[in-house]
Amino acid sequence: MIDLNNIVRPSILRLNPYSCARDEFKGESGIFLDANENPYGSLNRYPDPYQAKLKSAISEVKGIPVERIFLGNGSDEIIDLCFRAFCTPGVDKALIFPPTYGMYEVSAAINDVDVIKVKLDKDFQINAVTVNKITDKALKLIFICSPNNPTGNSMREEDIISVLSSFEGIVVVDEAYIDFSGKRSLSRLIDKYNNLVVMQTFSKAMGRAAIRVGMAFTSPEIVSLFNKIKPPYNISSINQAAAIEKLKNFSKSREQVERIIKERERLIAKLEKMSFVRKVYQSDSNFILVNVDDANKLYNFLISRNIIVRNRHSIVENCIRIT
Repeated sequence: MIDLNNIVRPSILRLNPYSCARDEFKGESGIFLDANENPYGSLNRYPDPYQAKLKSAISEVKGIPVERIFLGNGSDEIIDLCFRAFCTPGVDKALIFPPTYGMYEVSAAINDVDVIKVKLDKDFQINAVTVNKITDKALKLIFICSPNNPTGNSMREEDIISVLSSFEGIVVVDEAYIDFSGKRSLSRLIDKYNNLVVMQTFSKAMGRAAIRVGMAFTSPEIVSLFNKIKPPYNISSINQAAAIEKLKNFSKSREQVERIIKERERLIAKLEKMSFVRKVYQSDSNFILVNVDDANKLYNFLISRNIIVRNRHSIVENCIRIT
């Protein structure tokens, strides 16, 4: 366990958070004259700022206590909150492992935080030994995407735990694609490591990208910190209801994931027989990274056939990503 007060930005520790009307009265019935809402219509009331019913439903499905769940307007909001909570602009730093999800670096730039880049090795794995040798006192955040986007592979659990055990800052493990991997979630370790934040999402396996609901599983102290600095009503009532409805039929999501995995393996087998394909990387996600002779040419050819893939040539040479 580490002392989180040594990591949190001093200005955030001093912050007196905004208190909304639903912070002061938490009941569900009454004559509400406290929030300046329009009295007419079915969507006239502000949503629950702490999403109690949705968190309860997530807790039941994921087996994680409610007090260890934070919900963001997509995982991107959670990424941004990590920077705002732990990194003083122009002073502190974050570490990423390229090629990886681009929003880590974008969010760092928005928050005026320098980024240390430690490239993945030839097998797209992190080198924990290299990371653990970094002694920069300004380093506050490490982002690990597993399964990784755009490469599709899971990081070795022992490497993640090595970094987590050695680092005195916050380790964010992005598990947006965990349901397609067959691997155990590291959320089971949040009791042991109070500096661990595990992100998951409704966008991928649960097929609800439109509702923008991201989940963070972490220590109650970090949940409280995120609640302190998030916008008061960051997830709408409509989106909370849609997420709850999806969780009521969670078994259907599992069936869909199994179908996607079968299609993934079928597509890999077909792609490996194509003459212009140099390599198909094994995937633990709902996408495949494919190295081809000429990614730009293939991408444009597919566009001409109204087939839209992701050209990742600028990140991984001559590679396309196929969902």
